[in-house]
Amino acid sequence: MEAVITVVALLFLLFVVLGAYATVKVIGAAKRGVDRTISQARRTVEDTTLRAKTFAQLGPAGEIAQLRLTLRTSMRATQDALHSGVAEDESLKESLGLFERLSVHGRELDDELRRLESEPDKRTLSTRLPELRERTERITQSADSLRWAARDRARRFAADDLDSLSEQIDVEAGALRHWTTASGPTAPWPEAPDTATSSGQTWPEPPQSRPADEPPRSAITPPGQRPTYPWQKKPRPESTT
Repeated sequence: MEAVITVVALLFLLFVVLGAYATVKVIGAAKRGVDRTISQARRTVEDTTLRAKTFAQLGPAGEIAQLRLTLRTSMRATQDALHSGVAEDESLKESLGLFERLSVHGRELDDELRRLESEPDKRTLSTRLPELRERTERITQSADSLRWAARDRARRFAADDLDSLSEQIDVEAGALRHWTTASGPTAPWPEAPDTATSSGQTWPEPPQSRPADEPPRSAITPPGQRPTYPWQKKPRPESTT
């Protein structure tokens, strides 16, 4: 009885632990999903705000907003292209590592541009704009170079695979269309086995000729004398009168 109670207690404890683990996993997944949604919504709001500033604000403030929008768009596109391509091509891991190093400079520049958006001194902004513009171009050109190289590599692999597949299909199609109608010589019939050495098969003897003095047999046996039964009447003689 004590063993049964111990087993039941262990099973109950196991179910409790599994339930707690599943609950933690579900909560963690839900939290990551919420954080991802919040991050995407925040990025969308920031991009929309920057796009509006580029049209609404003139002078250095509007140009700084345009630089931030260009930087963020290029970096995000490159990040998405590399992360989606590394799952199929492991050689992109090195490119992804280079992009992570480039992202450090990109985040520093984005933070600096964000602080300068609220700078009231327009003269200072005008002085800093050439250097900020050059840094933005260098970072975006490097990001665009990585992105287009990854896309060209994927497109080249797809083209090579398509060429190989087309060649295999052409070979298979040619093999399916190739057939021959010529047949070889007809094999001769086997000779009759010798009756002296053969134990299984025998060949029929030719029909013997009929003797000349033997009468021909009738195909149908002639009827014999029919028996007379008592109940049959005798034939009545004809009257001579």
